[in-house]
Amino acid sequence: MKDEKQARHGQLVKRLLLMTAAMFGFGFALVPLYDVFCDITGLNGKISTSGPSQASTQTLDESREVRVQFITQNNESMSWEFYPLTKEVKVHPGQPVKVEFLARNPAARAMAGQAVPSVSTSRGADYFHKTECFCFTHQVLEPGEEIRMPVVFVVDTALPKDIRTLTLHYTLFDISEATIKTKG
Repeated sequence: MKDEKQARHGQLVKRLLLMTAAMFGFGFALVPLYDVFCDITGLNGKISTSGPSQASTQTLDESREVRVQFITQNNESMSWEFYPLTKEVKVHPGQPVKVEFLARNPAARAMAGQAVPSVSTSRGADYFHKTECFCFTHQVLEPGEEIRMPVVFVVDTALPKDIRTLTLHYTLFDISEATIKTKG
């Protein structure tokens, strides 16, 4: 009876160790699985941040127009007003375009924000080049302060012809605790 009980306990320990190893392996597999999920759904499109040199080599393709939409949202901990001053523009591939976003800090304390961009469709993200963007740096606003933040971009002339609309989406995060404490 005692041997039978020890055998069952040994099997239970083996199963638990196997489950632990499987969960550990699954944790490592999550990153590539997430990338595949994003490729399939078009979520979290990575944006090219190529500098002006690449943008200046673009030739203007006046034979077609691409609609670029702008969407913003705040992370749950961010209280700023944050929105595009222009909801969408129509551009010719190769044409440098400047749009502005507005941010206002309604809080009674200084706050820092960081915008994280993504582009949809994910197939089009590689052809969207930002040359200037407020998302490259942290934004610190005093109480009640308002700021206009520019984005300059070029839609690459190599954008596949079947892609007629791109959406630039920003999520604004409150990074006050990490940023303002280190400064003061």
